[in-house]
Amino acid sequence: MKLLMIDDDTGLCELLSEYLTAQGFEIQSVHDGAQGLKLAQTNDYALILLDVMLPTLDGFEVLKQLRQTKLTPVIMLTAKGEDFDRIFGLELGADDYIPKPFNHRELLARVKAITRRIEHINSLSVPTTNSKLIVNGITVNLAAREASINNSTLTLTGTEYEILALLCKNAGEVVSKEQISEEVLGRRLASFDRSIDMHVSNIRKKIAEHIQAERIKTMRGTGYVFIQGE
Repeated sequence: MKLLMIDDDTGLCELLSEYLTAQGFEIQSVHDGAQGLKLAQTNDYALILLDVMLPTLDGFEVLKQLRQTKLTPVIMLTAKGEDFDRIFGLELGADDYIPKPFNHRELLARVKAITRRIEHINSLSVPTTNSKLIVNGITVNLAAREASINNSTLTLTGTEYEILALLCKNAGEVVSKEQISEEVLGRRLASFDRSIDMHVSNIRKKIAEHIQAERIKTMRGTGYVFIQGE
């Protein structure tokens, strides 16, 4: 799979390129935001590794503009301890984040979790008539991996779609944050990790553009439940 790394740390790019290439990935690296955005918009990558601090355009602006046209999975590379960077990146549509400095194996695990999902999508068989879930006004097409309300498509990232589909499959039942993290992000939920909360918040905002009534209820200290309706 082809990955794009946008980071102005040329030494880190070289090290990660060598490491990830040895793991079977094809890596393309660029060192400024504007060039990275142009490549991301005009090419198809399995995943983008995107640093926050970049010349010409910072990582947030790159992600914001990219999400206007493409839903390529993005892992943000954030400064250690910068909670604002992580939360803001997730609000803009990042799929996951990892703070610098990071362990190469940890990054590889995050990359593999997302690329495994892509490989699964690509291996799906031809859609069948039984591949849709319709729950409380929301249609989830499991074969096409799309969700819609009243025939209007919800523009969801891959991670947001996975979370919504999981909640709809378990409509009326509480789905814990731990389960969502393990099944969707492919990793255990860390202490004080707000990534699931932010993804659910994004889903709610997109649903609210079509339906005002609550569809996803927070179960404090536990997780979330998709309201089944009558």
